[in-house]
Amino acid sequence: MTGFRTRFAPSPTGPLHLGHAFSALCADQMARAAGGSFLLRIEDIDTARARPEWEVQIYEDLGWLGLEWPVPVLRQSAGLARYGAALDRLWAQGLLYVCHCNRKDIAAAATAPQEGGAPLIGPDGIVYPGTCRQPAKGPRPDGAALRLNMVRALKVLNVVQRPLGFYEKLHSPGYHRIDPTHLVENVGDVVLARREIGTSYHLSAVVDDAGQGITDVVRGADLFDATPIHRVLQALLGLPTPVYHHHRLIRDQQGKRLAKRDDARALARYRAEGATAADIRALLGM
Repeated sequence: MTGFRTRFAPSPTGPLHLGHAFSALCADQMARAAGGSFLLRIEDIDTARARPEWEVQIYEDLGWLGLEWPVPVLRQSAGLARYGAALDRLWAQGLLYVCHCNRKDIAAAATAPQEGGAPLIGPDGIVYPGTCRQPAKGPRPDGAALRLNMVRALKVLNVVQRPLGFYEKLHSPGYHRIDPTHLVENVGDVVLARREIGTSYHLSAVVDDAGQGITDVVRGADLFDATPIHRVLQALLGLPTPVYHHHRLIRDQQGKRLAKRDDARALARYRAEGATAADIRALLGM
């Protein structure tokens, strides 16, 4: 598969806002400029929060903006077999382990006196202190939370002799070589399968970008720090590495990044108040 191919991958857990519009429009503009393809993917693995009505509104909002995409749309909730196969491969290599900790446990362990007080925050939240880290045994259990043993993963990849990196076009453009020490100390053992969900954002995004032939990932700069995690997973699973375009974030007047709770900036509200797609593009400086 050749040519520029990108995607916009929202989660149907709330209304799309101006930040989503900017990301989708950026991806579409890049695809058009390159004579490539723009895909829509619904990242609905969080079944406790995903709602059919939010998914319907995603289609309505993006259509109102003038975007088009091939159908059928890939919905991640239908792809658990893909993610399970990837987990089986990592489990067989001894790279995963079952984690029984909840968020309270992790926060308590990370702030224990011997850990130095304040918890270290990485791209996956509080850096996991390794409480449950132990060699995997037997078949991979279903419905369990699974973490990647980052030290072992980097050792298997032999990153000292064979460094990993990725190309970034927007946020600090250039080739970024991954620092294994930083990954171990500031990222840690990330979750690859959440309890009862069977996957995680990191795993499903990597698997589906490869499966859909995505050559260029266009997303917000807030996800730049997660890219080394994705690069490690690509190497472990033998998947291609796309080029990354981490665009600027849309913020409110106080400089705070927009979130789905910011209903005042929801696209549906702008639409209901009579705004046009051209108005939204102008508001975003596009």
